[in-house]
Amino acid sequence: MITTSPSMTHLFEQLGLDASTQGIAEFIKGHQLATEVALCDAPYWSEAQRQFLGEQIKSDAPWALIVDQFSESLHSDAVHRSSGLN
Repeated sequence: MITTSPSMTHLFEQLGLDASTQGIAEFIKGHQLATEVALCDAPYWSEAQRQFLGEQIKSDAPWALIVDQFSESLHSDAVHRSSGLN
């Protein structure tokens, strides 16, 4: 059960990832997804991580907003390319 306030730092802690500012930035930069790949379908998640992210998205709980922001961050390069933005 998650008892902390939703934030990107806490999300990374829940996923067992480096939750430092630099760690978050490096993860997002190094794990960009194509627009057609859903966050939960990314190949780098363990089954537990995939399940956690999927549950948070489906629950529409306070964490859903942070998970959605995370997904947008991981898709930002593809969105910029498809829109012609640099």
